[in-house]
Amino acid sequence: MSPTNSSDDVKVHIPTMDSDRSSGEDREYDVHIITSGGLRIPAHSSVLASASPVFESLMDSPRKHRSSENTIRILGVPNDAVSVFVGFLYAARCSEEEMEKFGIHLLALSHVYLVPQLKQRCTKALAQRLTIENVVDVLQLARLCDAPDLYLKSMKLISEKFKAVEHTEGWQFLQENDPYLELEILHFIDEAELRKKKTKKRREEQSLYLQLSEAMECLEHICTEGCTSVRPHDIEPSKNKGPCSKFATCEGLQHSIKHFATCEKKVNGGCLRCKRFWQILKLHSSICEQPDTCKVPLCRQFKMKTQSDKKVEDVTRWKLLAKKVVSARIISSLSVSKRKREEEPRGMDIHNGDHFATRSFTI
Repeated sequence: MSPTNSSDDVKVHIPTMDSDRSSGEDREYDVHIITSGGLRIPAHSSVLASASPVFESLMDSPRKHRSSENTIRILGVPNDAVSVFVGFLYAARCSEEEMEKFGIHLLALSHVYLVPQLKQRCTKALAQRLTIENVVDVLQLARLCDAPDLYLKSMKLISEKFKAVEHTEGWQFLQENDPYLELEILHFIDEAELRKKKTKKRREEQSLYLQLSEAMECLEHICTEGCTSVRPHDIEPSKNKGPCSKFATCEGLQHSIKHFATCEKKVNGGCLRCKRFWQILKLHSSICEQPDTCKVPLCRQFKMKTQSDKKVEDVTRWKLLAKKVVSARIISSLSVSKRKREEEPRGMDIHNGDHFATRSFTI
């Protein structure tokens, strides 16, 4: 049915309820909703009350708190938006076209009259339709209507496209009329930038620990099985294997081993390359759990020195570094496939002064 009773001759469709159909006749309307444009929408008080606790409270209020006739005024919203809202209270549905036209108004109405099903749908629809032009308006509405998901998504879009948002009418209006929200937005942008920097730093550190973990694996591999030109003294050259899958790292370590074995300056003499390799050996010792049988040079000696070292702070820092390297190895094995690990360039050129040694081994 399509009852019409409006000063501007606007038709409003009120869906027929199943209970009305079963009885074979429509119940009489006992309340009218009046809009700002003068539109009168006939409705059933029982339907309104069952769909909204706010309407229920209005229906149950004493007559002295209402007008002489059964009317409810919904002002400040376009006629058609109110019509769609009332239709939703009857049928619990709303077309995409209606949501496109009146989503902002429907969100406000659903919040004021406590219709959670409609509010949830409006929040989702508005989040999908966010643009640079409307994001400030939607943010203000989300804040007023207690829609945290929509508020957060609006904030993120403003943060990401702030230079473009600054030139919109919505932002200019906000600056003139709501300085507190403007300050809130700028604070959110600052925090977002800080989070990006922290995330970038964590990723760089994680990448560094992964490289160190790979270096430890390659060091054990070279000292146990051998790789190309460097091998343990008890393995014959004929049994030495060719380049391994991580040869970019292995090759750098082999250069360092050769240099360390022939350098006359050594650590005490001020050779930087020897000092870096010395630190690699010490890191291995901090990770190794079988120093008595380990074939990596000086592993057992470093382990014993660490146990007797009285510099607690120095020992603690090495243990923390070792723990992070081991954690990085575990996380990598759980979250990254073997194929992806092989595709990622993690090779280190220790011969030419690898960056991980200078950044992480200054202890």
